[in-house]
Amino acid sequence: MTDYQSVADAVAEEIRSGALRPGDRLPPQRAFAKRHGIADSTAMRVYRELARRGLTVGEVGRGTFVRAAAVDPAPALTEPAAGRIDLELNYPSVPEQSALLAEGLGGLLRPDALGQALRPVGAAGLPAVQESAAGILARGGWAPAPERILFTGNGRQALSAAVAALVPPGGRLGVEELTYPLVKAVAARLGITLVPLAMDEDGLVPQAVAEAHAAAPLHAVYVQPRLHNPLSLTMPEQRVEQLAEVLLRLGLPAVEDAIWAFLRDELPPLAAYAPERTVVIDSLSKRIAPGLSLGFAITPPALTTAVTTSLRAGGWAPPRFALEAAHRWQLSGTVRKLVAAKQREATVRQEIAARCLAGFAVRSDERSFHAWWDLPRPWRADTFVAAAARHGIAVVPAAAFTVGDSHAPNAVRLGLATPPPDVLAQALRTLADVARTAPEDLVTD
Repeated sequence: MTDYQSVADAVAEEIRSGALRPGDRLPPQRAFAKRHGIADSTAMRVYRELARRGLTVGEVGRGTFVRAAAVDPAPALTEPAAGRIDLELNYPSVPEQSALLAEGLGGLLRPDALGQALRPVGAAGLPAVQESAAGILARGGWAPAPERILFTGNGRQALSAAVAALVPPGGRLGVEELTYPLVKAVAARLGITLVPLAMDEDGLVPQAVAEAHAAAPLHAVYVQPRLHNPLSLTMPEQRVEQLAEVLLRLGLPAVEDAIWAFLRDELPPLAAYAPERTVVIDSLSKRIAPGLSLGFAITPPALTTAVTTSLRAGGWAPPRFALEAAHRWQLSGTVRKLVAAKQREATVRQEIAARCLAGFAVRSDERSFHAWWDLPRPWRADTFVAAAARHGIAVVPAAAFTVGDSHAPNAVRLGLATPPPDVLAQALRTLADVARTAPEDLVTD
């Protein structure tokens, strides 16, 4: 008589080796019993054992499927830096995310629908998808015209295409004095000069744009009006209006990065104030999940041809599967549910940061997944980053966000989205303890 444990062990080895992949369907129990020469009751016990081990999951009316491997738990603070706690990358997730996305994809996995979704598509996507994308991107009473939406594989491609379309090699792009690091990489690749523009507590100073343009003409401005990365600043409406007035008066186009703006969806974009001068860049990676991303470029009529040409030249066509998935997620209400859940999650994580870093100079927004920490003296950002790394915690120094020869403040950016909340709290408490210790006290032989 065959022991059910040994049969379960054999199936578990097939899963471990990759012979059975996540999502593969096991045969019905009677067929499994016949194949292995065991009783139906033994097959039932095998299936129960596989489920108990977390290797399979049963779905009523569909069968039993190999389950995706559980995510490794975040490292403890006592573990070496190789198993670090990541406060650098910042991809928000919520517990209900996978279930909601899986439910929305159900119909797309039918053979006929899947065959259609795997065909190529151009930057303009499909009219129905443009309509649903307009709903995804709408905020603060503003919604883009569907026909003005172009698609790419991700937000980085959309940003690269917009900058390449607006600024020629050797041209000048105005950027906030602390800016998204990818912009620096794009500028270097395209041979573009970045011009740092002054900021204050309300964000980019409009007069700084005018002064830089008067000194030597700018070709465009890159700006993050809502939940600026890394500072989490959000421009007051008056400041946004002033910036729009300067852009319109000078005839300058702007690339508006709205990747994080969904967390403040009650506020309209800069494009609502200067629609004829603004290309809005957005994506699904933060709203939905990084593994199935989609980028958006909302273009004014006068700039559509240039951005489309740039997208084609870069080979940055969108994957049609992602287009179809986004369309279904919007129609089913999945996008709305995930946005609301991530807004709540950001608030929870900001509360954790406020408790753990109380008494320090930390700037953020209650709906942001970033925090900007002006370090106490005598700490320098580089030595603090090194000290954090010795505790297995990765943070980003201010120098990563500075432009040109601009002085880097003694500050770090904390990404709050990635670790589980309890691990995040533990990491932030450890960083607070480090900050309370003089750097020389941490030097070891």
